[in-house]
Amino acid sequence: MSVGFLNGLPLFFPGCEISVIAKKGLHHLLPYFPSTKHQFIFNKEEYKGLGGLWKFGKEIKKAEQFDLFFCLPDSFSSALMGFAAGAKKRVGYKKELRNILLTNSYTKPKALHRVEEYISLLELYTKQKAPTPNVALRHSFKKENYIVVNVNSEAQSRRLTVPKAVEVINDLRGKTELPIYLIGAPKEKPFINDVYTNLATTEGIENVAGKTDLPQLIQLLASARLMLTTDSGPAHLANALHTQTVVLFGAGNEANTAPYNKDYNTVLRLGKLSCEPCTKNVCVKYETPQCLVQLSTDKIVQTAIEKFNLYDGK
Repeated sequence: MSVGFLNGLPLFFPGCEISVIAKKGLHHLLPYFPSTKHQFIFNKEEYKGLGGLWKFGKEIKKAEQFDLFFCLPDSFSSALMGFAAGAKKRVGYKKELRNILLTNSYTKPKALHRVEEYISLLELYTKQKAPTPNVALRHSFKKENYIVVNVNSEAQSRRLTVPKAVEVINDLRGKTELPIYLIGAPKEKPFINDVYTNLATTEGIENVAGKTDLPQLIQLLASARLMLTTDSGPAHLANALHTQTVVLFGAGNEANTAPYNKDYNTVLRLGKLSCEPCTKNVCVKYETPQCLVQLSTDKIVQTAIEKFNLYDGK
């Protein structure tokens, strides 16, 4: 969700050189981001505690004297990095007593999407209005006729149950002969294996959970015609890669954290429970997240088929 911000920076600062800090693991995304001069990779295991953050910031300072440090995360630790890096101006939102580390701190606007929160920080600092954010990852992969399905999420309240996942995939298999790929991180592999072994048929369905690294996942998502997914990191990746994406929302506020590109995104929510939407990682009202369990399987699959047919050839 920072891509729109990075794409917007040269519009406010023509000719600027941009460097980024990225967490180890997520740094594999950077080749698909806007071009950057320096890529500082933060490994939490290597730079432990406040001392580690300070050391990391000082290493950034050795690389170059920076004029501006935009602190997109709200954490104290990210502001400390910028302070240690010695940037002349350090810009961020007010939170966690970190104002003392920032030269320019602002109250975060309410009711904005995360992408727009980041852009708003740029607008507040420059006192200029930004154009519509361009949330797009760079790639040259060609579209192929297959569907990617992701039923996972790190949060129980955002993940389909095994029976619901099996029901949805069975119905999808019955309504299309297109190849289907089930994805998942290595730690999600047992869950996906459970879903896979309970399917009515696995014909044309490949389980690649735990078998793809991040660059391979990006290629898989970028080349797909459609992704059917829960609210998760892969949902945002697919959307930024301009793959038609149907996102099933349980917990979480889609107005703030849904994939941003509306031309490539459809959100499905039950919208009938008094507890919707919550932001809990574990459903506290029901044994399983009924906001997902009660979503109409027929509506999910029909929406997916319709979105598949919207591919525009780009």
